[in-house]
Amino acid sequence: MLLELIATLCTSLFAGAAIYVNLVEHPARLETGISAAVKQWRPSYRRATVMQASLAIVGLLAALGAWAQGRGTPVLVGGLLLGSVVPFTLIVIFPTNRGLSDPNLDEGSSTAAALLAKWNRLHAARSGAALLALLLFLLHLGGIL
Repeated sequence: MLLELIATLCTSLFAGAAIYVNLVEHPARLETGISAAVKQWRPSYRRATVMQASLAIVGLLAALGAWAQGRGTPVLVGGLLLGSVVPFTLIVIFPTNRGLSDPNLDEGSSTAAALLAKWNRLHAARSGAALLALLLFLLHLGGIL
């Protein structure tokens, strides 16, 4: 059960941080103007990457371990949902991240605004996957699943 609790903790932290970014941090950065938002996004993304990737990978590994110990299919599915944010980021979101990180990007342009909006939509998919994984873990721990 310890591994399932670790997976649930990692998922909780990931989901909370991801949802905070979508609902609070990103809208606040946009209020500062597109140019300032891009400038703030860059260090924020760089710093968040380490935390979120670590939580997703540790949570996935803990869930796989818990599943291997017989904790059930909901634990496996929750772990795979959480772990899916890593390839989703590398394959789907990375081109947008590269565009926002490009030193030649006109930081105040409509292109920059479109990239920020796209990034937020794509990041919301990560938030949703983590939230769904968290619900699975909590329902399983509560004996409902």
